[in-house]
Amino acid sequence: MPSNIRIKRLCAYCGKEFEARTTVTQTCGNQCAKLAYNARKKAVKIDGSHRQTKARTDIKAIDTIKSKEFLTVHDAATLLNSSRQTIYNLIQAETIPAVNISVKKTLIRRSAIDHIFTGQPVIPMAPIKQIDTTPLEECYTLQEVQQKYVISDKTLYDLIRRNAIPKQYKGRYAYVAKTHIDELLAGSSTH
Repeated sequence: MPSNIRIKRLCAYCGKEFEARTTVTQTCGNQCAKLAYNARKKAVKIDGSHRQTKARTDIKAIDTIKSKEFLTVHDAATLLNSSRQTIYNLIQAETIPAVNISVKKTLIRRSAIDHIFTGQPVIPMAPIKQIDTTPLEECYTLQEVQQKYVISDKTLYDLIRRNAIPKQYKGRYAYVAKTHIDELLAGSSTH
């Protein structure tokens, strides 16, 4: 079924004015459509080439940074693949020694960056959450613990976190083993 729509448009390729028969027509004819398609394909290839060149340039920049004895904050951030603020935080925490040459010029010795990885102890990973497998009949809900021992929810959460008491979940309720809670709070019971 032919369309009765007639819209004045400018060709996306040659720029000439033409009369389009649909709302999505971009070019004045088949020849301009083919040329526009080829131009888009060429642009994609050129963009890919630019990305490869930039990646190679970044590798060369890192090699250049590695060969320097003194690094700026920006160089150190590039070398550690982090932000400049992270480097400033490490300087402030005295993890990395640095010298202010002038108001806006901070230099870091390259060997100090290397020392971070060889001289610092490894920070242990956070413990993995424990999941309790105690049957639910032998567990309290958190609300039951609050009512039995008359403590606030913040206090209860802090005690559970501080003593690494494992929780288990069923639906929207969290459960803790009665044995763990009774051991921990037996002395403070008001009953």
